[in-house]
Order: sequence, then structure tokens, then C-alpha cells
Amino acid sequence: MTATPNTDRLAADRSRWVAAGTAGRPFFVARASGARIWDVDGREYIDFVGGVGTANHGHTNPEIVAAIREQLDAYLHQCFSLSSYEPYVEVCRLLALCHPGEFDKKGLLLNSGAEAVENAVKIARYHTGRQGIICLDNAFHGRTLLTMSLTAKVRPYKLGFGPFAPEVYRAPGPYPYRGVTSDDAIAGLHRLFKNQVDPANVAAIIFEPVQGEGGFIPMPKDYPNRVAEIAAEHGILIISDEVQAGMGRTGLPAACAHYGIEPDLCTWGKAMGGGLPISGVTGRAEIMDSVHGGGIGGTYGGNPLSCAAAQAAISQVLDPEFQKAAQDLGEQLRTRLDGLAADHHSVGEVRGLGAMLAIELVKDSDSKEPDAERAARVIDEAFDRGLILMGAGVYSNCIRVLVPLVATQSDIDEGMAILDEALSAVG
Repeated sequence: MTATPNTDRLAADRSRWVAAGTAGRPFFVARASGARIWDVDGREYIDFVGGVGTANHGHTNPEIVAAIREQLDAYLHQCFSLSSYEPYVEVCRLLALCHPGEFDKKGLLLNSGAEAVENAVKIARYHTGRQGIICLDNAFHGRTLLTMSLTAKVRPYKLGFGPFAPEVYRAPGPYPYRGVTSDDAIAGLHRLFKNQVDPANVAAIIFEPVQGEGGFIPMPKDYPNRVAEIAAEHGILIISDEVQAGMGRTGLPAACAHYGIEPDLCTWGKAMGGGLPISGVTGRAEIMDSVHGGGIGGTYGGNPLSCAAAQAAISQVLDPEFQKAAQDLGEQLRTRLDGLAADHHSVGEVRGLGAMLAIELVKDSDSKEPDAERAARVIDEAFDRGLILMGAGVYSNCIRVLVPLVATQSDIDEGMAILDEALSAVG
């Protein structure tokens, strides 16, 4: 067994000083590049998680690092509400280019995906004068009080943290593998209007084009447009949560663009900063401008250093060659995962959109009984072999595949071989 003195020391320090409620195995990074990570004891790993979708551009992307270094010599924090600066304005412009729709758009910059969702809800409520927000089963929108209220998964995200924010209503989310069709979900939305909230009191419906923590469940092709039609009928805004699914992960800047919808508001985060913390909200100009002066913003929102990184990161996402490479990677990953599913009976389904993919593990292909224990063991086996994976799903029985979009063929081949070995080892 390889000696791990540095890991052991840091694990002890973590246990002593870091709150036990934070997740994570005793794995400490020394450096990272592309789709590879090296730990403090020199062991090399292939990364199929990408910082939970933040590393679409790869670790230490040269263009992003160069942009950060250039900004370092100019100025750091300013607080945009007091001292404006060009990088903030430019990032809002670039985000607007990512937002589908031929209409005037504006943006707001913040710190995290959860903060973006919070502000999108605030803006929607302010603009409409309504309070109700509809979210979906299997949704994940963050861990703050409001976004935790929107999130569907109880353990570990909501357990013991109530009471939750009011005026949040949950409709069925499509989950074809488990028998919830678009028709079922739409019927559930209409039922919600009858027995929970009148549509005249609903400000917005928020959904992820591909549900992330819920198990990488892509919305069926017809569902977003049907929801958009219902929303338009009742004056309800549509918020597309692009925090994980956006920034080229599905092959396009915005995942909702695959469905041909033009959301009133979009939330952005994760990969838009190329590794630095930043998020944003974009929307129709008249909606974004409806809030009174000083009603939205924050001390660190759109920090100049993060803006410099975001300019470089979003510019890459808007490059057709970057999008084509992401689409090609997604097709290859899907083919490889389908091959694994054919060889391993425990893989009930391969699903996702573009390079945002997952496998759902089950005890039996007929009953589709979730197998969370098997998923955890596969993740551990893969880690021991040098591949970083992460779980997902309301039943914790899914394994997500979020390979950095710049991964090499060697990264893919080695990673898939290890995943195959791990599935075989667990049986």
C-alpha cells in the first residue's frame, strides 16, 4: 500500500479544525491541470467530477489563469455599487449573449449559484407583485434558506434545517425512467393550481433543464415548452436554472436552448468563473430593471478578479469550436457509458444531455429498486484505482459524469477503463 504521510497529517488536521458536517473523503489536492489532479502524496487521479461542474474549461486553464494574473496587478475588490469597473459590465454582456432570445437583456453578478437563484426569485416577485414560486420534484437549487426550500432532497440538504421559506410550491418533475411522464408532470402542475396555489399568485416557475443533484434527469423534449405556454397564459415568469447545466456542459451556452424556450430569467454559476467564485442572473431588460435602486447587489458580487476569470471562461463557451468539442465529447461519453450499461446489469439507465451524464444503479432491472450502497462502493473502488467520481440522485444511487470539456482521449480511455473495473469489482 502506498504511504500517505501528508494525507494522514492533513486528515487529522481537518478532523480537528473543520466542521464535521462538511462532506468529503480524506483527499488533499496539491495541483491540477486539465482533467488530472495530483494529491499531496503525489498520487495522480483522473477527474470525472470537475469540481461538481465548475471545471468545464479544465483545471488551471491557461487563458483563464492569464486573465486572473493580469487583473491581479490592476486592482482587487471595489464593490460595484460604489465603484463601477469594466470587467463587471463585460461579464454581464457576455452572459446576455448566453441567454436565449431575441430581446433586450441585462444582468446582475453575485457570488454563488444559490445567491443567483435567491436573486432571480427576488426579481421575479418584485416584477410580478406575486409571492408564489413553483419548483419541481428532484430539484436542487442551493443550500441557503430559500434555495434549500426549493431543493427537493431531504438528506443531507434539508434534514434538521427547517422551518423553510414560505410560498414555495412543488410540482411533479418528469422522471421517465421511474414512470413520471411529461403528461403526468403537466397534470400535476394543473392539480397544484387547484389545491395549493392560484396561478394569479405565482411569480415564477423555476426548473433545471437537466436536474443535477436529482440524478441528471434531462427534461423531456416537450416539457419545457408546455410549461412555458401555461406560464404565459397566467403571467408567470420562467426561470431556467443554468448553474450546473449551463456554460457549455450540454454543448450550448444555455442548456434550455436545446428545448427552444426563451426564459424570462436565467441563473448562472459554477463554470462561469473558470474556478473562481462568481454567479449571475440574466433576464429581460424590463424585468431586471423593475427593481428599485439598491434593491439588488452585494459586497462581493462580481468581484473584479472573478470577473476577469469569467470574461475568459464565458468567451470560450461562446466560441463555436468550444461548443463543438463539448458536443463531440458528450457523444463519445454517451457511447462509452451505453457500452458499460450493456456489460453491467446493475446499470439501469444511462441518461443526460451532452456531456452532462449519469448512470443510475439498481438492484434489479425489472423492479428498478435503487441501489445506493452499490453506487457508493463503485465510487470508492474507482477512487482507489485513481478515478474521481461523485454520486447524485434523490435515492443516492446515481453516479454523475462531469468530465472537464477539455479532457484528452487518454483521460477518457483511462477513466472509462477504471469505471468498468470498479463496476466489475462491486459486481
